Amino acid sequence: MNRSQRWAMYKKSPYLPATVILFILAAAAGLFAGSYTYAMANPTPHRIPTAVVSRPDTASGKEFVAAMDKALDASLVIHAFATPAEAREALEQQKVFAIVRGEGRGVSLDVAGASGAAVAQVLAESAVKVGRSLGIPVSVTDVKPLHKGDPRGLALFYITLAAVVIGFVGSVQLHVHASGLTPLERMAFTVAYAVLGGFCIAAVADWLLGAVELPFLESWLILAFTMFTTGMVYLMFNTLIGRWAMIPTWGLMVILGNPSSGGAVSWPLLPSVLGHIGRWLPPGASVNAQHSAIYYHGHQGIFPFLVLAGWSLVSSTVFWVGTHRKQGGGRDHMPQHAAAAT
Repeated sequence: MNRSQRWAMYKKSPYLPATVILFILAAAAGLFAGSYTYAMANPTPHRIPTAVVSRPDTASGKEFVAAMDKALDASLVIHAFATPAEAREALEQQKVFAIVRGEGRGVSLDVAGASGAAVAQVLAESAVKVGRSLGIPVSVTDVKPLHKGDPRGLALFYITLAAVVIGFVGSVQLHVHASGLTPLERMAFTVAYAVLGGFCIAAVADWLLGAVELPFLESWLILAFTMFTTGMVYLMFNTLIGRWAMIPTWGLMVILGNPSSGGAVSWPLLPSVLGHIGRWLPPGASVNAQHSAIYYHGHQGIFPFLVLAGWSLVSSTVFWVGTHRKQGGGRDHMPQHAAAAT
């Protein structure tokens, strides 16, 4: 048997895909470790929107803000507001992460732990050091503290991670073990496990563990929406590239989406590119929606839901149209229960 014949036999054997998978898994392991380490191992301030109350505009306040910006490598993005009420409204809308107010000889700094525990910690520690070096009294107050059961603010990252991973893993399992489902039935089962899975995630995090007090219905629906979206993303890639669909799904959702979501490290401390990209991906949209639902009541934005809806709509459309073109909307084969009935 010559070389070309051996190669032809190898291509038809299960060893070729097994070898490809071997190298894909090795590369995925490195990328997984690299992406999370790059994003989270050494969070550094890049852009921290900060409100400065301009009335009264004290000399100590100006000196403090300038020194803070220098201490944080010019990462403060200053937004001036005339009154404390205007500044607080900007913080409630998550447009700023801190408020600086001059008070006589001293300075008051309000931080929002709920917007990012690491950001609040960096600001508080820098403020104390700067105040000490300038001889200016500084008082730091966390006006949006995290729940006692989640002092580092990681619960939202973990519940979102669960929704993302189980969302597309569930879709994989339906594809493997229930391939006889029609496209409409598969979407219906995706909705079903998303709703049930979202409920279980929320119930465990809130009722069983007490890690975070959820606005249960809203958080449940956000988790369900996230699971459905990621499940449909897998089906979209499966329609486009077949059996290798897990590669782009894993890359988009886990290697890129989760580290850039702002759940473990808030976006001002992420590398700038990740901070911008993360908000446009399902994991980041889900984390943002949960933050607003839990800590910023009455200030829920529509953008995270538009992101999830956009991914769901595009993925569902590609899956539906692609499957109908291949199968005419029917089944690959007659299910066993239908065959038995006939």
